Formats: sequence, structure tokens, C-alpha cells
Amino acid sequence: MRPLHKLRKAISNCCTSGQQGPMSPIGVRLYVQDKYVIIDNGLLQLTLSKPDGIVTGIQYNGVDNVMEVLNKEDNRGYWDHVWSEPGGNIIFDKIIGTDFSIIAEDDNQVEVSFTRMWDPSLKDTTIAPLNIEKRFVMLRGSSGFYTYGIYEHLEGWPDFDMPEARIAFKLRKDKFQYMALADDRQRIMPMPDDRLPGRGKQLAYPEAVLLVNPINPELKGEVDDKYQYSIENKDNKVHGWISFDPPIGFWQITPSDEFRTGGPIKQDLTSHVGPTTLAMFVSTHYAGADLALQFRGGEYWKKVFGPVFMYLNSSWIFTDPQLLWEDAKIQMQIEVDSWPYNFPFSEDYPTSEQRGCVTGRLLVSDRYIDDEYIYAGYAYVGLALPGETGSWQRESKGYQFWTRADAFGEFSISNVRIGDYNLYAWVPGFVGDYRFDATIMLTAGCIIDLGDLIYEPPRDGPTLWEIGVPDRSAAEFFVPDPNPNYVNRLYINHPDRFRQYGLWERYADLYPDGDLVYTIGESDYTKDWFFAQVTRKSGQSSYLSTTWQIRFQLDPVDQNGNYKLRIALASASYSDLQVRVNDLNANPPHFWTGIIGKDNAIARHGIHGLYWLYDVDVRGSWLVEGTNTVFLTQAMNTSPFHGIMYDYIRLEGPTNSDSNRRT
Repeated sequence: MRPLHKLRKAISNCCTSGQQGPMSPIGVRLYVQDKYVIIDNGLLQLTLSKPDGIVTGIQYNGVDNVMEVLNKEDNRGYWDHVWSEPGGNIIFDKIIGTDFSIIAEDDNQVEVSFTRMWDPSLKDTTIAPLNIEKRFVMLRGSSGFYTYGIYEHLEGWPDFDMPEARIAFKLRKDKFQYMALADDRQRIMPMPDDRLPGRGKQLAYPEAVLLVNPINPELKGEVDDKYQYSIENKDNKVHGWISFDPPIGFWQITPSDEFRTGGPIKQDLTSHVGPTTLAMFVSTHYAGADLALQFRGGEYWKKVFGPVFMYLNSSWIFTDPQLLWEDAKIQMQIEVDSWPYNFPFSEDYPTSEQRGCVTGRLLVSDRYIDDEYIYAGYAYVGLALPGETGSWQRESKGYQFWTRADAFGEFSISNVRIGDYNLYAWVPGFVGDYRFDATIMLTAGCIIDLGDLIYEPPRDGPTLWEIGVPDRSAAEFFVPDPNPNYVNRLYINHPDRFRQYGLWERYADLYPDGDLVYTIGESDYTKDWFFAQVTRKSGQSSYLSTTWQIRFQLDPVDQNGNYKLRIALASASYSDLQVRVNDLNANPPHFWTGIIGKDNAIARHGIHGLYWLYDVDVRGSWLVEGTNTVFLTQAMNTSPFHGIMYDYIRLEGPTNSDSNRRT
């Protein structure tokens, strides 16, 4: 790999990239007018409405405004959230400031603030009971600007729920038509007009549209759906748009996940047709209502979202959009390496010196695999608010700090805000979650070394058979080709082939006469295990439950022993999984989950949502020598999107069945 500075130098021959350096002769200037605030550092000019704090204009590289000038000024660049009273209707709340102030102003930096305060007179309005401050920062020599928000709910204020909080930027559709999210996820996008009746046909839900008469005829027959461009938090560091005339890139860079909810593999929206770029902070996407912020009992709460960096770059000689993308990735790494920033003036944003660090080594103890401890190689290890084991994936009020252990299970979590945390982890290749029992109390500047930590994953006996890989994803299972009438060409022969529209309907095409039957020792889960157990369409608008079978041989059987069936789910959406052993008509089932999950990952092309782990007791008396069958029924059947994705299934023998132990 080429060194960062050499790659940036090579790209700079064609691109104008971010930092001119502290010696730039051009300082930052602030102009305060009656209705606008303008910040200019010679590279770009940012215009904000006053006192609203809406981004109405960005002047860059000869373009008077890269924001969508056809939109009203309050529909260009803005903070918003959705909220509701408990059990009430959802309200969309665009954050319109009522007071403006200057936080810092000199040649090197301008920081301005727009606030909106709540008081009881605003009860029963569309204004959520929060004090909100939006800040914008521009630095000398920086080809972009930063924004962050401070949200506060005071003690005694009304209860409410907030399922979404974000920033949205809407760019000029006549210029920004190429979108980039990753090295292998970028393309020419449809125009927003292509989604309107006559040019587009709505499919199973409003977000998904078939392009029947797009402005660009090469896109005809494709499906556009914003959820096809979701990314896991850990990979969602930079995304944005490119204009070809003039050659300009507009990028949203998020250097840290600490203020996002749901942990490192929580998925969320990025950029999509509009052209729109989002910075998502709170959302229930791929999780459901469990991940909404919920305030009860008049509790106090405060949180800083951001800063995020809106970065613009340009090309002197434009030949390939990859040049701007590669430069944006370099700038992203610069921002990541600079976190936490040293320039925000808010007391609510701590610098590196005001934070702490936690280190240690995680080992796995599983005597049915190895008598010695096993390195927890590449484990996900994180700090989140104290809670139950696995609670981090549904936690939304606090900050979370995650890292990946090295091949030997060693980890270091740095730049952690002071406070009380539990340490959580999970290890690819092993089921379940780890939680360090003691509360970790971090103070400024402290380094806490936890030493060796031992994770004992759920295990009662030797593995008799297993299906899949315990990695919290259904990606290793069979993902079908899409219906050729509903294709996004980006995902043809792509690692993320699961992001194609309508794959749930392919189940009935592949299993027209009966449900899936998987035979241990003969079937291959990469070919014979459909990635999602979905309903089967019957007639025009009704659906049938499906029952999958796992057939396996046992010889001998310990009739007095207790076997264990472990079922790890990668996703569940309004599902009821029922398990029966050798008796399809057992009533009640031998095990059932009840109705679980609202992550909607099947409809939103997610391959996983929230993680669920179930331990099913299987009596030896239910089993027979020879052929046995486990029946898996997903009983909910009122929608094509009721269903589950499996992560991993394992049958364990009785503890005393040492003859079955692995060697």
C-alpha cells in the first residue's frame, strides 16, 4: 500500500484536496447579516440562515451554490428528528434555531451556535421537549466545515420517544449524479424525477421504485431503493456525491461512532437519490422500536452528536471519479486520526486529555474444542452503558466505544469519555455475548488494564452437527439471483448480492412444491439453506407459514440424556419461531419464541438485524436411532416480510457423551 502522504501527493496533481496547512495566508472570515451568517475561508463559503441555522448555500470551486437551489432554503441542509409522545403519532421536527451566537472568531477558526430552547408553553406543539444547540465550525485552510449538536432533556420534562435523529444535505440534482459509498459501491444514480409516476413504478413499499422511463435510458428496468445503500456503522466513515461538470466531490465524513446507537454492526442509511447525503445518529432501521430513544419519569439526559465533517474536493483535470473518491478516503483517515478533535469550544465535548483508555486480552474457554484457552481473535470488544449481557445492541442514550481485538485477543479502547461502563464483546466463530461483570469507572487520563478476560460461550455438550457460521450474519447462506425484472446492476456478481430487491419472493420460485429440507452430511448450507425463512405467497394477497426441516442421523441415542439445540438468529421481523422434534403436529411445540423482532431487514436488504440466541432443550426420549427431524416453523404469515434469518444452528449431545467429543 502506498504511504498516505505519497498517495495524497499523487492525487493532488489532479485534485484540490482538503488541507492547505496552518500557514495559509487566507484566514477565516465571519459576516453576520440580518437573515444570514456567512463563513468564508477562501476555499469555500458557507451560508447559514439566521437564527434558524439551516445550510442555505455552499459556494465552492466556482459554483455559487452546490445545495439544491430549486428547494426552499429550509430544505437544503438541516438537522431534524422524529418523535412522539408515548403511544402517540409520529411528528417530524426540523430543528429551527431561535437564537444565534458567536462562539469563536479569529483567523484560524470560526465557530457559531444556533439554539432552540424548550419550555412548558411548547407542550402539545410539534416541538420535542429538548434543548438543542447546533454548532458549525470552519477552520483555516480546510476544504469543508464541521457541525455538531448538543441535545438535552431536563429533569421533570415530559416523556417522549425519539426513533430518529440526523442531518440531511440535499445537493443540486443537475450536477451531482454519481454516488460513492465504498470502493465497490459507487455508480451513476437515477434522477429524483425518475421516481415520480410516469417514470417510476412503486413496488412493495414507497422506498422501492422500478425505473420504467428514466431520464438516463441506460437505467431502465433497474430498481432504486435507498435501503440498498445502507452500511454498518463500523464501515460508515465517508460517503457522498460527485459532480462531473465541474468536477467536484461532496462528502460526509464521520470519524467516530461513539455517538451512534446500536454498536458497530448496526446498519443505517447513507446517501441516496435526491441527491441526498445523511449523517444518521439515532434510528430504528434494522433494529425496530427497541433502539428508539425513550424518556420516562422526567429523567435528565444530555448527548453530543458529532462533529461530522462536510468535505468538498475538486479535480483540475477530471478523468475518473475514483480520483475524488480516493482523495475523500484520505481525508477521512486524516479526520479519524485527529479524533477526538481539539478545536470544538463546547465543554460537553472532551478532548483526548479528558478521556480514558481500557486494555486487556480476551480468551475463549470451550473444552469441546480445545482443553487450553483459545485466543479470541478479532473479537469485537466495546464499552457501553452498564446493562445486561448483550444490552449494547439495544442501547441508545449513552456513548459506545468499540474496537477489534488482534489475532491474539488483545485489545485497546482509547479516547473513551469519562463515566461508568460495562465491557461487552462477542467473538466471531462462537455463539453468545460476553460481559465483564464489574462496572468500569473511567476518569480523565486513566488507563485501565483488565488483564486476561475469559469468555465461556454457551456449551452443554459436544457438537453433533452444525449449520452456518456464528458471525451474526446470514451472508454465508444461499442468496439467490434477483428476479431479472427487479435488478440493481451495482449488485450483480457483488459481495453484497443480498441487497437486491425482492429476494424474499425467490423462495417460492426455488421451492414451488414444498419447503426447504436440509440433510446433515449431504446438504451444503452455502447452496441448500435459503438466506431467510420467509412466508410463501398464496393467491393475490395472502401468505402461508413455512416449515423447514433438518434431517440427521443419530446412532446411538441416549434416551435418558438431555441434548441442546442452539439457534442463533441474525434477524427477526414480526416472527414466531416454533421448534418441534420428530413430531410435526406437537401442540404446543417443543419450543417457541413468541412474536419477536421488528428489524425489517428482509425488506431492507440487510442480511442481519438484531441478534437473538435461543437454547432449546431436547430430551433424549424425543429422539430415535437412525433418522431424526427438527421442524422449524415460522408461524406469522400476514406479510411477505414476516420472517427470520438464521445465523447458526448447532445440536449438542448430552454432557456425558464423551464418545462424541471432537478430537
